Amino acid sequence: MMFGAIRRSIRHKFMLVVTLTTLVALVLASIALVNYDLLTYQRTWIADLSTQADILGLASAPALSFQDPKTAEENLALLSVRPHVAAAAIYTADGRLFASYRRDSADATPLPPRPGPAGHQVGVREISLFRPIVTPDEQLGWVYLRARYDLTGRLLSYLAIVGAVMLASLTVAALMSVALQASVIRPILAIARVAHEVKDRRNYAARVPKTTEDETGYLVETFNDMLGEVEQRTEDLERANRKLEQEVAVRQSAERALIEADRRKDEFLATLAHELRNPLAPLRNSLQILKSAGPGSEEAGLARDIMDRQLRQLVRLVDDLLDVSRITTGKVVLQREPVALDTIVESALETVRPFVAERGLALSVKTPDEPLTLWADPTRMAQALLNLLHNAAKFTDPGGGIDLLVERERNDLTITVADSGIGIPAHMLPVIFDMFTQLDRSLERPYSGLGVGLSLAKRLIELHGGTLEARSEGQGRGSRFIARLPGIVAARDRSGPGVATTAGDGTPSPRRRVLVADDNQDFTASFALMLRGMGHDVIEAHDGAEALRAAGSVLPDIAFLDIGLPKMNGYDLARSLRANPETRAAVLVAVTGWGQDEDRRCAADAGFDLHLVKPVEPSQIESIFASLGSTSLRPIA
Repeated sequence: MMFGAIRRSIRHKFMLVVTLTTLVALVLASIALVNYDLLTYQRTWIADLSTQADILGLASAPALSFQDPKTAEENLALLSVRPHVAAAAIYTADGRLFASYRRDSADATPLPPRPGPAGHQVGVREISLFRPIVTPDEQLGWVYLRARYDLTGRLLSYLAIVGAVMLASLTVAALMSVALQASVIRPILAIARVAHEVKDRRNYAARVPKTTEDETGYLVETFNDMLGEVEQRTEDLERANRKLEQEVAVRQSAERALIEADRRKDEFLATLAHELRNPLAPLRNSLQILKSAGPGSEEAGLARDIMDRQLRQLVRLVDDLLDVSRITTGKVVLQREPVALDTIVESALETVRPFVAERGLALSVKTPDEPLTLWADPTRMAQALLNLLHNAAKFTDPGGGIDLLVERERNDLTITVADSGIGIPAHMLPVIFDMFTQLDRSLERPYSGLGVGLSLAKRLIELHGGTLEARSEGQGRGSRFIARLPGIVAARDRSGPGVATTAGDGTPSPRRRVLVADDNQDFTASFALMLRGMGHDVIEAHDGAEALRAAGSVLPDIAFLDIGLPKMNGYDLARSLRANPETRAAVLVAVTGWGQDEDRRCAADAGFDLHLVKPVEPSQIESIFASLGSTSLRPIA
């Protein structure tokens, strides 16, 4: 526990460092001093005993020469003034004991029987030495001294002194460490506390108070600056994390939307292929019937009716896709005008009645008794209503019914299309108007469509400022589509005639010279055949250069020109015809698969009078020929 506390506390570490440093310094100094003192003490004793032995040798030399042991013992007795000398002896040159001395008669330690080699021997408690007695002429004998050498006592005394000094020094060191904590340890402890505050509570606003101007104060100041920078970077990082989380959420949502869009795209392409094959198969069969059936036969007439219906279905599919593209890109501009409500309703019903009859459905229509004039785009409104009716007919089983209810409230109009069909599940109601949404994909249902009809109807109604809502009580319980059109009923100052129409007088159109130019030879041949059947003279061309030469030769009254012609495109061809005085008055009609507003504008800029999108209805061609004798032509729209 003690070592654990030391490891976890810089205060304890600091005190331990100061104490251990002081202790190690004192121990090393004490060892050095004690060794030095003991060595000095030993050398002093040896020198003192050697001097004493030399004095005794000089004093006893006459006694040895005259064989006077008594004098020699008297000389040794003088050692009584040296309390540390325990025993002494004088030996003759041949090693015989001549005289001896003992301080304590009870001392039982025997004297050496013979002198040893010159020198000293140091024991734990005693020290002894032999010194020769010599004259200039000869060696007379030996002096032996043995003294008490209290090395242990001296060592203990020194250790007691060292212990006292160490205790005092350690006490002073501890007091100094405590005093130094105020300027060294406390700022570090304050840094540690603030660091814990930041770690545990994420309080980056905490700061360490600066109490000194030395390196520790600089450390505190630097730590505070670092905290400020960490706080700023943490805030920036948190903001970046929040932004990243939002971006990740947006990207995940976009990814899910892309996956869903990709799934719907695949489903749409599969459905489109299915829907295109459906009319193509009876068209091919009808062509085969026409090849084998005789002219005017019942089979030929049936085949032509089948081809007409299926071709209209193909045109409807393509028109729906084009309209969705135009609305999505914002290129549809409503051509609003005063139009009778009955005209719009009858236009939609005229198109949908054959399909309703084919499905074996009952159709109920209820409109206001009073004649109403609407301020709307008649074509687009009829298209939206047709899509709603067509959708109801597709998803209502034979024997069911469809109700069309039109109600007026002041200048607002509400159109409700209700059916007794398969209904709409609750989870599909929020997405029923999404592009390419299919409610029933079962193989048993003969009509599925592309999933664009409802979406197109909703967008067309919204362009008129209205809303379209779907309701259903559940699967198998029918559905209702309610269109609310505020302010669409024309005010009195807007009322007036609808779209101007020219009623024919029943007389056939005069014979005209006609130029047809298209690089698709099948289209050129079939279109020319239709025009010849109307009683006109037709010349065919399959590229722009050929059409320009033919126009200069026959001087046509009217020219039907494709835009994507080889050698010279339709725009350049139209400009060349307008630049030639002989062909300048010809009516130029663009017949192309490009039907965007930009395409119509380019055609008008190039000099075309009219712009038709393939496939072209015979009624459109007859209307153009009927208008050639009038003073003005219908503008390109």
